Formats: sequence, C-alpha cells, structure tokens
Amino acid sequence: MRKRTNDTDTAVPDPIVRGASAPAPGGEDAAGAGADSAAARRRRRAQFLRELHEAKELRDRVQPRRVRAERMRQAMRMRTFRW
Repeated sequence: MRKRTNDTDTAVPDPIVRGASAPAPGGEDAAGAGADSAAARRRRRAQFLRELHEAKELRDRVQPRRVRAERMRQAMRMRTFRW
C-alpha cells in the first residue's frame, strides 16, 4: 500500500487507504455506518480490480511468449477435462 511521509520523514498511513470509512464512535447509528462502509468497500474493490486488470493487460503486452504459453496450457486443460 502507498505510504506518505510527513515533514519528519516518518511513514504515515494514507487516509484514503486505511481508516477513511471508519465511522466516528457513538456519532452515527450502526445501520447508516454499515451501509457507508459497504459502499466504500465496494469502491475500493472496484478500484483494485481495475488496477489489477490494467496490470495484467500490461504484462500480456510486454511478455507475449508467456501469454501464448499460458493460453496453450489452458487449452490443454480444457481438452483433457472430463465431465
């Protein structure tokens, strides 16, 4: 995860990555906080999956031989699979 540094060069967690969706203690009801954190979790998950797919596409472009070999292995697995 990404870390930021403050003026004293000590690593501090990025508020977007950790604890941004944590509700204030006693301030909100549990139902509202649960819906808020679930939405934040879905947003973080969607962002993670976008970055993951982007990284896979980049790897596929820069290593075409590996991609072809993986395709061939997958095809072999599918041919030898028994119902």
